[in-house]
Amino acid sequence: MMQGWVVCVTVLGLVASVHSITRGELFPFGPASRDQLLEPGTDQTHQLTLDNPVLFYDGTFNNIYINTNGFVATTEPTSESTYLGSMPPKFGMIAALQGDLDTSDGVGKVYFRQDSSPVILRQAANHINRAFPEDDEVNPIHAVVITWVDVATHEPQNRDGTNKKRNTFQLVIASLETASYAIVLYPRDGIQFSSTPVGDSIAPMHAGFSKGVVQGFLFSRQGPYYRIITDDEASVRALAEGTNAGLRGVWVFEIGTSPYFSNVQRVLEGYEDAVDVRRPVYPGVQQVEYPPYEPEGQVLVHTVQFQPQHVDFPGNPEVVVVDDGDINVDVFSYNFGTCANSGNKCSNFADCKDHTSGYCCHCRPGYYGNGVQCVAEGKPQRMNGKVNGKVYVGNSPTPVEFTSNDLHSYVVVNDGRSYVAISDIPPSLGPSLQPLSALGGVIGWAFALQQPGFKNGFSIIGGVFTRQAEVTFLPGNEKLIIRQEFNGIDEHDHLAVSTTLEGRVPEVPRGSTVQIDRYSEIYQYSNNLVTSSSTRDYVVSLPDGSTETRTYQWRQTITFQSCQHDEASRDVKPTQMLSVDQVFVMYDANNELIRFAMSNKIGDVNGEVMEQTLCFTNKKRGQPEENPCFTGRHGCDTNARAQCSYTGGSSYICSCLPGFIGDGRVCQDIDECQPGRCHQDAVCYNTQGSFTCQCRPGYYGDGFYCSTGKSRTKTQCESHRESVLVARGPRPPVGHFIPQCDEHGAYEPIQCHGSTGHCWCVDRNGQEIPGTRSGPGSRPMCIDHDGGRPPVGPTPRPDVHPLPPGTHLMFAQSGKIEFVPLEGYDMKKDDAKAVLHLPEKVIIGVAYDCVDKMVYWTEISSPSISRASIQGGDPTPVIKTDLDSPEGIAIDHLGRTMFWTDSVKDRIEVASLDGSQRRVIIDSDLVNPRAIITDPPNGNLYWADWNRDAPKIETSYMDGSNRRVLVKDDLGLPNGLTYDPQSALLCWADAGTHKMECMNPALGDRRKVLEGIQYPFGITSHGKNIYYTDWRRDAVVAVDRYAGRETDEFQPLKRTKLYGITTAYAQCPSGQNYCAVNNGGCTHLCLATPGGRSCKCPDHAVAVNCVESDSRY
Repeated sequence: MMQGWVVCVTVLGLVASVHSITRGELFPFGPASRDQLLEPGTDQTHQLTLDNPVLFYDGTFNNIYINTNGFVATTEPTSESTYLGSMPPKFGMIAALQGDLDTSDGVGKVYFRQDSSPVILRQAANHINRAFPEDDEVNPIHAVVITWVDVATHEPQNRDGTNKKRNTFQLVIASLETASYAIVLYPRDGIQFSSTPVGDSIAPMHAGFSKGVVQGFLFSRQGPYYRIITDDEASVRALAEGTNAGLRGVWVFEIGTSPYFSNVQRVLEGYEDAVDVRRPVYPGVQQVEYPPYEPEGQVLVHTVQFQPQHVDFPGNPEVVVVDDGDINVDVFSYNFGTCANSGNKCSNFADCKDHTSGYCCHCRPGYYGNGVQCVAEGKPQRMNGKVNGKVYVGNSPTPVEFTSNDLHSYVVVNDGRSYVAISDIPPSLGPSLQPLSALGGVIGWAFALQQPGFKNGFSIIGGVFTRQAEVTFLPGNEKLIIRQEFNGIDEHDHLAVSTTLEGRVPEVPRGSTVQIDRYSEIYQYSNNLVTSSSTRDYVVSLPDGSTETRTYQWRQTITFQSCQHDEASRDVKPTQMLSVDQVFVMYDANNELIRFAMSNKIGDVNGEVMEQTLCFTNKKRGQPEENPCFTGRHGCDTNARAQCSYTGGSSYICSCLPGFIGDGRVCQDIDECQPGRCHQDAVCYNTQGSFTCQCRPGYYGDGFYCSTGKSRTKTQCESHRESVLVARGPRPPVGHFIPQCDEHGAYEPIQCHGSTGHCWCVDRNGQEIPGTRSGPGSRPMCIDHDGGRPPVGPTPRPDVHPLPPGTHLMFAQSGKIEFVPLEGYDMKKDDAKAVLHLPEKVIIGVAYDCVDKMVYWTEISSPSISRASIQGGDPTPVIKTDLDSPEGIAIDHLGRTMFWTDSVKDRIEVASLDGSQRRVIIDSDLVNPRAIITDPPNGNLYWADWNRDAPKIETSYMDGSNRRVLVKDDLGLPNGLTYDPQSALLCWADAGTHKMECMNPALGDRRKVLEGIQYPFGITSHGKNIYYTDWRRDAVVAVDRYAGRETDEFQPLKRTKLYGITTAYAQCPSGQNYCAVNNGGCTHLCLATPGGRSCKCPDHAVAVNCVESDSRY
């Protein structure tokens, strides 16, 4: 039987320069989180059947057992008398803090739940990825949250329950398909007792992992038992002060993988040794040392010594000028040429711009970098590479040499916090490298949290640069040279780096710890060169309990390639201040691993006073407060709608941006399209925060002034027509062709000879398209020059009307599709008309293509998908086969594809807009899929399954990959979905719960919009409003999602059920994806993803030239 062993990051409980977590920083728990409550008492157990199994050691478990006594078991636990005071137990146990506990007094409680919500999974992923930065990013799919709150010992020390000492702690088991992790959280003041009575004695509490009894061929034996703590009660109390994950009070362990573990730890003596096929096993028992906890006071920030001479910094004692005469900054040739012949050197997320002397690349909105290298805003970043070195330690005449050691880093860019780990550092060197947090500090600078108006390193120079640092230790003048080559983003989307260390460092004795206080550093920027210098102190805590304060001087230069052709690109402030705090350093001798963690912010050098002058509003605790506008901890609306203005201390003011109205915390778009805003011969279109004016057909101008076009330059067609008429006089002779121009002056797609009766199609330049000429009495089908498909004929009925200009709601009713114009957000109910008459058809889903001005629909009476022009025309079926019950339908107007659900075949398909190139992308774990919507710019797909037994809302990329459940709790019949690209909100209407709710899919911040709705079916959004169809009311209902109330309803003359509804925009929403240009370079289907596109072949493809490929940029 294969043996598996618990893997932990490290168990050295070093004191980080941050406070322990508080109870408020635990995962959400209690009734508000819909937790279950364990029955009060002592030694109570609840069996929990899991939605996803837990992997523990080499076993897979579909049930776990939650016990009062601070643990979770993998089988039903035996009586507490069998394991209290005689650990390890004979059953599998995950002990968060195990002892003889009691909740029968009604004060202590044990809460538990399963949770797959995005916000909880993201919180778990952050803890795991912070602890394991060298591993691939982990994204759990399931979590179990168990919280022991204010639990007491079974035998109280006195009878007054209010004076009992009580413990609070939490265990989160987060699982993937192939691994499970235990996250154990011990909040500040959460451990008030560290032992519990056992019979007539007292026994320390336990924390760790036991596999239990393992059955052998002839005999059973005790399996491995991994302990986080020792038998010393002090180690129990220190759990809230130590960490192995960079955040004090948080401990993260990999507790099981499938099919086998990738790393091991040696277990306690007396139990079986671990066998590691890849790493050496170090002899001896894991021992843990916990330095005393010292509360943080105000931290002294050392003045940065390297500052430009032309800037006067108050209180600056000294300016050190760096001699850079030996630095060659002209090490690159950059961007000589044009975008046409060299623009492919730009990032896929950048635009190329030509200048007189060359070209430059600029990252698009939503991305940052230097244009050659661009990364998505808010996306965590990783850095991987190798470290080589030859370093002398202390007075040793022999250097420590190492080659190709792994370096891994992980950055939570929204917090500016970076984590760095370097492996295989021998104990003879590891402790002495602890002061060098700046080994990984450059990635902190590269992705530092940006103060408004300032840029971090990656935003300025991208990911290709060379960094050289010189460290001089005082007073011995030992010198170490650090050289790092950053080679940009690799194929795994990681920043690649190679590091070399050479020189001598003073010895830090083994067993010592190092603490580095917060510091600041001024960076000076010039062409192709960045320099900085500082002096830093660090405190060494020696094994004998004494401490030493030591100092080193730091000087670094960064050379890079910049674009010199664009003046705007040179608009980089010459000096910026990097502020670094919450510095955490740790050397794990058993795993030969050194770790650094720090928080980084970049801002104004004069803002140092603002950032480092700490305001104490809580005088008792003395907690420092930072600028909430800088840290993002404020309640203002999003940056797209509001701004946060710092007013000192912890105070700030929220105000709405121009074009929005509100209190700054909630800002709503102002409808600027009031009478008189545009010219009387123009149409006004409201946009988020602004508006546009567009002249009506037959008029020309900027929308603010429109004329009939007498002064407008004639088009090619108009000039052609005029030349014929002028040359031949007012009555041209028979036999001459006179071109026909449309209302905009362009060639009509169909041109006919007035004398012969022949007609033919022409291109945009008026040239006849070969093979299209028809004889007298017939007219060819010609493609409109605006890219639309051929018109499908005249309006079929006199009571059916083409859509006029503007934005409209289109909805399906039995036998027809109707439209209601929108004026701002108000429905112009008197102008509602039918756009398409389809007798004896049951139309379910409706979608709109804003490019070709076509409406698409599904119908189930004779299962098919069809389309028609909203300018008037007959319906054209595009898919008529292999359909049973097509219901929801959605359009990717950028990639020119459509998606639909089939609730009988239980699958989701995609095809080109003409119905060709069909492909099934989801065909498992679906019961009643209906609503489906697209987010083309971000490459995401969302759908709802109203399965009455297990309704859910899911998402995936447009190619069907990265599928995951967004919502599954408290759903009934989620019939309708809509996505608003401006607010990034996914909203749904539920006919079972009678609620309308919204959430940001990236944040999981689910919130209720409206309760008490009757029977919603379809739903769509436009600006601040959500519109839905209701079967009980036979109406289209408008809801103000900010106010949380209904504002209007429209009931058609024909009172029957209304089905799908969509918004027909006057203009296509803004945004691009990789399929929008040249079909993304794909031979067949191009399906967008958040960071690129997938090229896919249709099912049952017979073409031999179809090529499939995935691109994740």
